[in-house]
Amino acid sequence: MELNPYARFLDGQEPIPVITATVERLHALIDSLSPAQADRSPEPGKWSIREILAHLADCELVFSVRLRQTLAEEHHIIQSFDQAAWGERYAAYDLRSAFAMFTAARNWNLKFLTSVTEDDRHHPVTHPERGTMTLWTIVETIAGHDINHLEQIERIVGMV
Repeated sequence: MELNPYARFLDGQEPIPVITATVERLHALIDSLSPAQADRSPEPGKWSIREILAHLADCELVFSVRLRQTLAEEHHIIQSFDQAAWGERYAAYDLRSAFAMFTAARNWNLKFLTSVTEDDRHHPVTHPERGTMTLWTIVETIAGHDINHLEQIERIVGMV
Protein backbone atom coordinates (compact mmCIF):
# COMPACT_ATOMS: atom_id res chain seq x y z
CA MET A 1 0.00 0.00 0.00
CA GLU A 2 1.33 3.45 -0.84
CA LEU A 3 2.08 6.07 1.83
CA ASN A 4 -0.47 8.54 0.45
CA PRO A 5 -3.19 6.96 -1.67
CA TYR A 6 -4.53 10.48 -2.41
CA ALA A 7 -1.26 11.95 -3.73
CA ARG A 8 -2.46 11.80 -7.35
CA PHE A 9 -5.31 14.20 -6.53
CA LEU A 10 -2.85 16.89 -5.45
CA ASP A 11 -1.17 16.90 -8.87
CA GLY A 12 1.69 19.11 -7.69
CA GLN A 13 -0.45 21.54 -5.67
CA GLU A 14 0.74 22.70 -2.27
CA PRO A 15 -1.44 21.12 0.45
CA ILE A 16 -2.04 24.11 2.74
CA PRO A 17 -3.87 26.26 0.13
CA VAL A 18 -5.94 23.21 -0.83
CA ILE A 19 -7.04 22.42 2.71
CA THR A 20 -7.58 26.11 3.47
CA ALA A 21 -10.01 26.43 0.54
CA THR A 22 -12.03 23.28 1.25
CA VAL A 23 -14.54 24.77 3.70
CA GLU A 24 -15.56 27.52 1.26
CA ARG A 25 -15.72 25.10 -1.66
CA LEU A 26 -17.95 22.78 0.35
CA HIS A 27 -20.13 25.65 1.48
CA ALA A 28 -20.66 26.77 -2.11
CA LEU A 29 -21.57 23.23 -3.17
CA ILE A 30 -24.01 22.40 -0.38
CA ASP A 31 -25.52 25.77 0.53
CA SER A 32 -28.61 25.50 -1.67
CA LEU A 33 -29.19 21.75 -1.35
CA SER A 34 -32.43 20.47 0.09
CA PRO A 35 -32.28 17.54 2.54
CA ALA A 36 -33.55 15.25 -0.25
CA GLN A 37 -30.81 16.43 -2.61
CA ALA A 38 -28.16 15.98 0.10
CA ASP A 39 -29.39 12.42 0.67
CA ARG A 40 -29.38 11.39 -2.99
CA SER A 41 -26.91 8.60 -3.61
CA PRO A 42 -25.24 8.62 -7.03
CA GLU A 43 -25.76 4.85 -7.24
CA PRO A 44 -26.58 1.97 -4.90
CA GLY A 45 -23.88 1.40 -2.33
CA LYS A 46 -22.31 4.86 -2.79
CA TRP A 47 -22.41 7.63 -0.22
CA SER A 48 -24.69 10.62 -0.58
CA ILE A 49 -23.39 14.17 -0.12
CA ARG A 50 -24.59 14.11 3.49
CA GLU A 51 -22.69 10.89 4.12
CA ILE A 52 -19.55 12.22 2.43
CA LEU A 53 -19.74 15.29 4.70
CA ALA A 54 -20.11 13.06 7.76
CA HIS A 55 -17.09 11.08 6.56
CA LEU A 56 -15.08 14.29 6.09
CA ALA A 57 -16.00 15.38 9.63
CA ASP A 58 -14.95 12.00 11.05
CA CYS A 59 -11.69 12.08 9.10
CA GLU A 60 -10.89 15.61 10.21
CA LEU A 61 -11.18 14.47 13.82
CA VAL A 62 -8.88 11.53 13.09
CA PHE A 63 -6.40 13.78 11.28
CA SER A 64 -6.45 16.11 14.31
CA VAL A 65 -5.25 13.35 16.58
CA ARG A 66 -2.74 12.01 14.05
CA LEU A 67 -1.12 15.40 13.52
CA ARG A 68 -0.79 16.13 17.20
CA GLN A 69 0.39 12.66 18.23
CA THR A 70 2.99 12.68 15.48
CA LEU A 71 4.64 15.70 17.08
CA ALA A 72 3.95 14.78 20.69
CA GLU A 73 5.29 11.24 20.64
CA GLU A 74 8.48 9.77 19.30
CA HIS A 75 7.69 7.71 16.21
CA HIS A 76 4.01 7.32 17.01
CA ILE A 77 2.04 4.41 15.51
CA ILE A 78 -1.22 5.63 13.97
CA GLN A 79 -4.42 3.78 14.69
CA SER A 80 -6.26 2.88 11.50
CA PHE A 81 -10.05 2.78 11.28
CA ASP A 82 -12.70 1.09 9.18
CA GLN A 83 -14.47 3.89 7.31
CA ALA A 84 -17.24 1.54 6.14
CA ALA A 85 -18.02 0.56 9.74
CA TRP A 86 -18.04 4.22 10.78
CA GLY A 87 -20.25 4.98 7.79
CA GLU A 88 -22.92 2.59 9.04
CA ARG A 89 -23.86 5.28 11.59
CA TYR A 90 -24.02 8.24 9.20
CA ALA A 91 -27.83 8.22 9.24
CA ALA A 92 -27.51 9.91 12.65
CA TYR A 93 -26.00 13.06 11.11
CA ASP A 94 -27.67 15.78 9.09
CA LEU A 95 -25.82 17.75 6.43
CA ARG A 96 -25.56 21.02 8.38
CA SER A 97 -24.26 19.34 11.55
CA ALA A 98 -21.66 17.41 9.58
CA PHE A 99 -20.55 20.58 7.82
CA ALA A 100 -20.36 22.48 11.13
CA MET A 101 -18.25 19.74 12.72
CA PHE A 102 -15.94 19.55 9.71
CA THR A 103 -15.56 23.35 9.62
CA ALA A 104 -14.73 23.63 13.32
CA ALA A 105 -12.20 20.79 13.26
CA ARG A 106 -10.62 22.00 10.00
CA ASN A 107 -10.19 25.53 11.32
CA TRP A 108 -8.61 24.13 14.50
CA ASN A 109 -6.23 21.99 12.43
CA LEU A 110 -5.27 24.93 10.22
CA LYS A 111 -4.36 26.92 13.34
CA PHE A 112 -2.28 23.97 14.56
CA LEU A 113 -0.47 23.80 11.22
CA THR A 114 0.68 27.43 11.60
CA SER A 115 2.90 26.18 14.43
CA VAL A 116 4.59 23.47 12.34
CA THR A 117 8.28 24.07 11.66
CA GLU A 118 10.37 22.71 8.80
CA ASP A 119 11.82 20.11 11.19
CA ASP A 120 8.30 19.14 12.31
CA ARG A 121 7.35 18.39 8.70
CA HIS A 122 9.89 15.54 8.66
CA HIS A 123 8.87 14.03 12.01
CA PRO A 124 8.27 10.28 11.45
CA VAL A 125 5.08 8.40 12.20
CA THR A 126 4.03 4.88 11.24
CA HIS A 127 0.74 3.86 9.69
CA PRO A 128 0.15 0.13 10.31
CA GLU A 129 -0.93 -0.47 6.70
CA ARG A 130 1.10 2.16 4.81
CA GLY A 131 4.41 2.17 6.66
CA THR A 132 6.62 4.96 7.96
CA MET A 133 5.76 8.44 6.78
CA THR A 134 6.17 12.02 7.99
CA LEU A 135 3.86 14.62 9.41
CA TRP A 136 3.92 16.30 6.01
CA THR A 137 2.70 13.08 4.37
CA ILE A 138 -0.35 13.33 6.61
CA VAL A 139 -0.90 16.95 5.53
CA GLU A 140 -0.61 15.96 1.87
CA THR A 141 -3.02 13.08 2.49
CA ILE A 142 -5.56 15.49 3.98
CA ALA A 143 -5.35 17.72 0.89
CA GLY A 144 -5.64 14.86 -1.59
CA HIS A 145 -8.51 13.37 0.42
CA ASP A 146 -10.30 16.73 0.27
CA ILE A 147 -9.91 16.97 -3.50
CA ASN A 148 -11.16 13.41 -3.98
CA HIS A 149 -14.33 14.03 -2.00
CA LEU A 150 -14.91 17.51 -3.41
CA GLU A 151 -14.86 15.98 -6.88
CA GLN A 152 -17.36 13.34 -5.76
CA ILE A 153 -19.67 16.00 -4.32
CA GLU A 154 -19.38 18.09 -7.48
CA ARG A 155 -20.43 15.08 -9.58
CA ILE A 156 -23.41 14.37 -7.34
CA VAL A 157 -24.48 18.05 -7.30
CA GLY A 158 -24.39 17.93 -11.09
CA MET A 159 -26.88 15.05 -10.97
CA VAL A 160 -29.46 16.76 -8.72
